[in-house]
Amino acid sequence: MSRAPVISTGTGDADAAGDAPAGLGALRERLREAAEAFAGPGDAVPEILTGMVEDVDRALAEELEIFPVCHHSPASALAMARRLAEKRPRVIYLELPEDLAPLLDELRNCQLPVALQAFATEVDGFPTDWAPLSVVAPLTEASAEYQAIAYALDTPGVELVLVDRSADHVLQWRERGNAPDAEPSEAGEPSGTARAAEAGEVPDEAALHGDALGIGVGRLRPGFAELEAFLLHHGKVRHWSEWWDQYVERPLAGADYPTYRQVMVMIGSLFRRLRPERRSRLAVDEDRERYMWTRIREHLAASGADPAECLHVCGAFHAASRVEQFGLASRAEPFPIPPRTATAWRYGLIPSSNSAIEAQFGLAPGAVSLAAATWSRTLTGERLTPFRLTNQRPGSKGKGRQPARRAAGAPAASGGPGPDRLTPFLDRPPVPHALDEDELRGWCVDLVRLARRNGYAASTADAIAVFETSVLLAGMRGRARPTAYDFEDAAVTCVEKDTVPGKRDVRRLCAMLLGGDRIGTVGYDALPPLARDVLDRLAPLGLNLTTRSQQRALLDLANHPELRPCSDVLWMLRRLLGDVVRPVMGDRTLGERSIQESWDLALGREQRALVQLGYEGVTVEQVLERRLRRAVRQPNATAATALEAVEEALLYLGPGRLVDDLGARAVALLAAERTVDDAPRVLRRIRRLLGYYRTTEAGPPDWAKIFVTTGYAHYCTLLPSAFTDEAVGARQVGAMLGFLFGLEGFAVSLGCDRTQLELAVRQSHPSEPDRTALLWAAEHRLDLLPLPGLRERCAALLANPLVVPAFPRYVSGFVQALDPVPTLTPFVVEQLSRAFARLPEAVLLPWLPRLIMTLREEAAELLPLLVREAGRTFPGTLAGVDGLVPPWEERPAAAPPAPPTAGPAAELLAHHPATTDALAALLGAAGEWAPAQGQAPAPGPAADLVAQHPATAEALAALLTPG
Repeated sequence: MSRAPVISTGTGDADAAGDAPAGLGALRERLREAAEAFAGPGDAVPEILTGMVEDVDRALAEELEIFPVCHHSPASALAMARRLAEKRPRVIYLELPEDLAPLLDELRNCQLPVALQAFATEVDGFPTDWAPLSVVAPLTEASAEYQAIAYALDTPGVELVLVDRSADHVLQWRERGNAPDAEPSEAGEPSGTARAAEAGEVPDEAALHGDALGIGVGRLRPGFAELEAFLLHHGKVRHWSEWWDQYVERPLAGADYPTYRQVMVMIGSLFRRLRPERRSRLAVDEDRERYMWTRIREHLAASGADPAECLHVCGAFHAASRVEQFGLASRAEPFPIPPRTATAWRYGLIPSSNSAIEAQFGLAPGAVSLAAATWSRTLTGERLTPFRLTNQRPGSKGKGRQPARRAAGAPAASGGPGPDRLTPFLDRPPVPHALDEDELRGWCVDLVRLARRNGYAASTADAIAVFETSVLLAGMRGRARPTAYDFEDAAVTCVEKDTVPGKRDVRRLCAMLLGGDRIGTVGYDALPPLARDVLDRLAPLGLNLTTRSQQRALLDLANHPELRPCSDVLWMLRRLLGDVVRPVMGDRTLGERSIQESWDLALGREQRALVQLGYEGVTVEQVLERRLRRAVRQPNATAATALEAVEEALLYLGPGRLVDDLGARAVALLAAERTVDDAPRVLRRIRRLLGYYRTTEAGPPDWAKIFVTTGYAHYCTLLPSAFTDEAVGARQVGAMLGFLFGLEGFAVSLGCDRTQLELAVRQSHPSEPDRTALLWAAEHRLDLLPLPGLRERCAALLANPLVVPAFPRYVSGFVQALDPVPTLTPFVVEQLSRAFARLPEAVLLPWLPRLIMTLREEAAELLPLLVREAGRTFPGTLAGVDGLVPPWEERPAAAPPAPPTAGPAAELLAHHPATTDALAALLGAAGEWAPAQGQAPAPGPAADLVAQHPATAEALAALLTPG
């Protein structure tokens, strides 16, 4: 008991609770005497044990009957079904967020398990990095809260009141309760299953809740790690779910109501008292209890309901509450409920699954599935009819429901304190279950069959081994009958061995065998308007989009143009939901539409994403428009972001006012930018948009013209500083030049002055090699640096040994310049060829890797231009390389041609000298000649030209004198 000082002992609570009734007084004295004999009179153990009895007395003596539960517990659900059938309460106060109440009636249109959800995309009053906000409360049929909901909704005259904090308060108090040493509590547990599913750590079904905070009614788990480890060790179990099933669920499944209540309150009191002193979490839990009791008293005062006809369903942890507002007899001031934030919450139902609930609340894999199997087995064995909503009853056509019947031997009980049921329950050892060999044998046979289907080399011998090992493990753990957990451990040992041949391991197969991962669905009528609209608009595809299997949709848009609206919806869903709808064939770009498309649709499997999309609007067009407008209004929005939004608006929504608004926003963002980091994206997108608009009848709109003129002036102003700024890369400078030179004609036609660009280039004085090369390319483009001068500068670079190591960066700059100055492509090939030819191997070999890496990192997208130009320049065969004379090399002087012989060509030229004279004049070799009839032309430039190129004259003569 050395840890007693860090335990919340609840000193002083006995006075608040009053004297215990005679029923539990004997138990309290026995526990006090035993604790003092064991630990001594000065220890905290007597206070803890007697305080537990006092908590039980206090909860059971309350005028308003308190029903303690544990979430997703079959024992709690069974006790709830029995109690509701016996008591028939008129008002049920349920521990669920009060703002989820309007969703409850929609449960009729769903197949459990589902989760009630509160969702907010835009936060106001919370940290912005928390967005989007999501709070879920999952429900299964084998849960006490669902039994209460089904009873209240299908029983006339019964009122169901949710009294827990709203989703907004859950998030407000989460910030308070998230102290560094506070573990997740039942108030709201964040789920990391979505990220874990993406990493392959859990199946996709376990990620149905995403990263939502989970709200559970009655989470019972020790908050003291040492206590949980102690219970697991001495209970000979591996995890908490197995301990709870073995020592609480099974003993309470057939217990009467007073025993159930006293045991559950005692467990809640134990876990409440044996917990570290963490003030932040304790304050959140106690404020939650004050909140619920304040709402209960407010409703009783407003409705005038009789507390004897009411039932308060809450977690066993809260049933042992010691706050001053506890109970209707309390005279404490009402709890001041803080106002909600300005966050706009949306509410709906999303599909859930057993594995999602297990991952949300830290339960063992398969625990909820096993609980569902226990629930079904107990209902059958005790002939109980649970409460179900009308549309969820098997085979129900709206008929009246039969009330739940009590189990045999379970007499009706009142809600008062009742006799002492704790003492016999604690004195009685666990009743061993008879070994059901037939059931266990069936498990083993079915597992081997399932394992074979999933690639395991399992045999009948493995089934026998699993059976014998299950019995052996149960005996080692002090159990007469093997439990599902014993069977699971034996199956892993005997069947899985050392490898997993497929996607499913043996534990997953056991979960499928013993109950399966039941996955809920939200019915059409319970979906938000947007989701219903999507399903209606995709109905012409003729597919069942609510099934969880992936559907393949084939759209022949050429022969069936009526399917084009379906294609439009699918492309918008692709933009909004990602891979929920995935195109297999077909594309959508500006100015182009596919004539055939193929899609993989997973709308049924990803129903949660479609539901949450419905919280943002009524139609997908409205949601897409809102998202585009919001994207360009973000603080970090840039001109490139706005141009992307313009392109998406044209693709999915068509031209209109939205496009003009987004374009005007792009102009404003471009004018306000003080950096050129996004210049490549701006250039790429404005080129694509202008190319699209040039194919339309109206041409570029006004905003596009203003964008070009604004960009021209903007980049001219920033060009000198960009050349010298170390934070600006060559790619950005090249993109600026690409904008200025590529759109120069359009900009000048709109009134821009080319002199502004010339001045900007003249004022630029870079020092880095790549940007120097870009400046030379810009000067060449503006006719400020002719090509011979550019060759001389590059030759000087290669001749300087100190500059040769930096020559790859010059080449990189020239490659970046191919976008704004594409005519330099032959020159860049020439310079690379000269470098390879002139540099010695001792310099070239270490130099090549750096050149390759530089080009790959800084100009990878422009290298194909160089490759194509090199392919045109150099021969394609090895033999041609040996005799290659590059076009930039000087050709040797040609031998003087022999005088042309007389013939038809000479006669033709003699009779028509004007053509030859004009050609000679164009070549700068004009002269006079006067050939005689039938004689060769006199020597001169024209005659020399004809003599050097006789083929031209011969061809011309052949055309003019056929035959």
